[in-house]
Amino acid sequence: MKYMENYFDKRLNPSLLVNGAKSVISLMYNYYPTQTQIADAPKISKYAFGNDYHEVIKEKLNEFLFSLKENIGDINGRAFVDSAPVLEKAWAAKSGLGWVGKNSNLISKQQGSFYFLAELIIDLELEYDGPIKDYCGTCTKCIDACPTQAIVEPYVVDGSKCISYLTIELKENIPNEFKNKMDNWVFGCDVCQDVCPWNSFSEPHQQPLFNDNRGLLNFSEKEWMEMTEETFKKVFGKSAVKRTKFKGLKRNLEFLRK
Repeated sequence: MKYMENYFDKRLNPSLLVNGAKSVISLMYNYYPTQTQIADAPKISKYAFGNDYHEVIKEKLNEFLFSLKENIGDINGRAFVDSAPVLEKAWAAKSGLGWVGKNSNLISKQQGSFYFLAELIIDLELEYDGPIKDYCGTCTKCIDACPTQAIVEPYVVDGSKCISYLTIELKENIPNEFKNKMDNWVFGCDVCQDVCPWNSFSEPHQQPLFNDNRGLLNFSEKEWMEMTEETFKKVFGKSAVKRTKFKGLKRNLEFLRK
């Protein structure tokens, strides 16, 4: 993905994002749902069931930063939620929140991987935590289950084959080589997380804004296929799905029908 090459210096050096930065505070926010989509409907990733996580978590991070300033004093810092050149998985692993698994997701031994990652970068020196060991062991379930064989070797994902990339980031037509390999996904993909044994420890989130409050999980295949742009804006106006835009979602839906 080309955008990953942009601002690479800032990915390596947080002080280019926050003047005088000394610490990265890494955080996790659970999004594992109790809700599920109806059978046979086109599928979207669990993280997109409710409101856009960027907005929900950014507000909480800013509250946290304000609280730090109230209790510590005048510190300089910024909040980041998957929206700036920050190596979020690397920082989270370095801080001991989990390890980067064979599917390239950060995995917590206690709670699995259905978590958003976020950061506060501040100009205050702290007492730092350290990384933990890798607990993937000999397991290859994520590699074996990937519908498009995007995990080309342990810890290496070919982004150009990943269903999440194909349905969200790719702006051109989906290559025909992926016909009948999309596993009915139209926005993102959860397969490598669903099969991960560590996600047997996942517990439901407690954030009402991450629930489907618009009935989209009950959309039938017919309703998905016949969706209009007006319906798209109404249903996905506050959802992360809006990132793919109506044109992109229709492209994904039509590709499933080929």
